[in-house]
Amino acid sequence: MKPLVAIVGRPNVGKSMLFNKLCGQRLSIVEDTPGVTRDRLYAECEWRSRTFDIVDTGGIEPSADTEILAFMRQQAEIAIQNATVIIFLCDIKTGLTASDQEVANLLLRSGKPVVLAVNKMDQVGRTNPDVYEFYNLGLGDPIPVSAVHGHGTGDLLDECFRYFPPEEEEEEDDDVIKVAVIGKPNVGKSSLVNRILGEQRVIVSNLAGTTRDAVDSDFENHKGKYRFIDTAGMRKRSKVDDPIEKFSVLRATMAIERADVCLIMIDANEGVTEQDTKVAGLAHEAGKACIIVVNKWDAVEKDGRTMDNMRQDIRRDLSYMTYAPIIFISALTGQRVDRLFDLINYVNDQASMRITTGMLNTVLADATARVQPPTDKGRRLKIYYMTQVGVKPPHFVVFCNDAKLFHFSYQRYLENQIRATFGLEGTPVKLTVRQKSDKEG
Repeated sequence: MKPLVAIVGRPNVGKSMLFNKLCGQRLSIVEDTPGVTRDRLYAECEWRSRTFDIVDTGGIEPSADTEILAFMRQQAEIAIQNATVIIFLCDIKTGLTASDQEVANLLLRSGKPVVLAVNKMDQVGRTNPDVYEFYNLGLGDPIPVSAVHGHGTGDLLDECFRYFPPEEEEEEDDDVIKVAVIGKPNVGKSSLVNRILGEQRVIVSNLAGTTRDAVDSDFENHKGKYRFIDTAGMRKRSKVDDPIEKFSVLRATMAIERADVCLIMIDANEGVTEQDTKVAGLAHEAGKACIIVVNKWDAVEKDGRTMDNMRQDIRRDLSYMTYAPIIFISALTGQRVDRLFDLINYVNDQASMRITTGMLNTVLADATARVQPPTDKGRRLKIYYMTQVGVKPPHFVVFCNDAKLFHFSYQRYLENQIRATFGLEGTPVKLTVRQKSDKEG
């Protein structure tokens, strides 16, 4: 296992800013509102040619009374339990507070190695004497850092490095399937991830839009290794006026980009909404393998036709995704959740399928014999051959005499013939038409 460094501290001391500086990419949502980072956020970093994970926690509010603050405290505590070493971040501008002292006591009780860092030491060369009061925490020498400018981060990482276990051969995670859980707010994405992981990894609350960031959780069972990316619910654009929300939509889009498989979650009580078609469209356009997951199935009044009717409605409303299998689950009761793994493995394999040029051209010859290629003003479309150039999604290139004659309907017909022969269930297919003049042969 890679070492895990957790950054903890009370809200608004600059944890997310430091996290972003250490990772070198804008991963954490940084705003001047206390309590913006609600979930633990992971990223991979490298220091002294050693790879490790770093986690940014929501600020610990020792006496958290509001629901979200109490959740954030819980999240931070889970991060502390799993960490190899903890960076405890304080703020020179506010000085040592009673909350800092309480967080320090919590960390001392955890028995984990703690590196004390004092943030917002933005001046170089001159040590602010106020830093000495942080010795009162009983956590050793404070390391002055500036998350904004990056001063002191090298010393900080050197100090963390001392606590890393000796490097063993860290296995490659090529066999990990990355799964993005996407959908509109409050459809049960976090509940599903928590049901699978069996721990409160993602904040679940009835407040819509509680998960603001995409959070990665690794999971392994006898069916394989998975990394679940729980994304913030994507709202209608018109409702996205809060800059934090805007950034969450961007993050969800980034999560789709990183994923191998997308679980598109739909609320069984509401059916497919306009928002669902937008979310599904993002995954489809990104060329990702998809599974349509109908959640809250336990809450639906059923008769003998309910499931078939729902299936027809989904096929009608998401007509561009007829390839995606549909599964009906309940994240609350766990109904059919275990079947998801077989489906995830299956669609991931389908999206990675390679088909030989010989087999493709047999299908092509059969398809063109069955339905003649279109003509226009006496000129007939000639298709020379077809070959596969990529996977995830399967990407085919067709060479023909005149791309203008290659109507969209005929492309779709060929795609359907390929699917009928090879399956390719759960994955979009990309078809590129190349023109090759008769002179070239």
